[in-house]
Amino acid sequence: MSSYVCRFLTSSPDRTRQLGRIMASRLNPNDVLALYGDLAGGKTTFAAGMTDFFHSEQPATSPTFTLINEYSGDLDIFHLDCYRLKHPDEIVLMGFEDYLTRGGIVLIEWPDKIEPHLPHALIRIDFNYVDDHTRDIKITSPRHLELPHDIGN
Repeated sequence: MSSYVCRFLTSSPDRTRQLGRIMASRLNPNDVLALYGDLAGGKTTFAAGMTDFFHSEQPATSPTFTLINEYSGDLDIFHLDCYRLKHPDEIVLMGFEDYLTRGGIVLIEWPDKIEPHLPHALIRIDFNYVDDHTRDIKITSPRHLELPHDIGN
């Protein structure tokens, strides 16, 4: 399967959020996004841009303690945080497979914790901390997303 890769440097949380809005505009129901990166890497800020775009009833927050946040909007977002999982199969007990077919967008933080259960046709997004304001974000997708080359940094 071929992949399409885009890379962005965002210079502020606002730009990371803007990239989330732009990305959301390119998504389809049942798309799965695996968000890789360290703590404070920009994953939840990016997710907040997506909830903005879909006019969610509430802004995205980190689901670390709840494990799954559901955001209702023009297109529902299911935001999973797998950081606290001890075994990959725990995600199955949480109804993960149902989320994949509910017609919304599935965002997964710490997807490496559930690697065996991830679908093959996911969109991988790597968040790399450069400094307090700058993030290097690499998007790898199985389809061309027609993302802009620049988000106005």
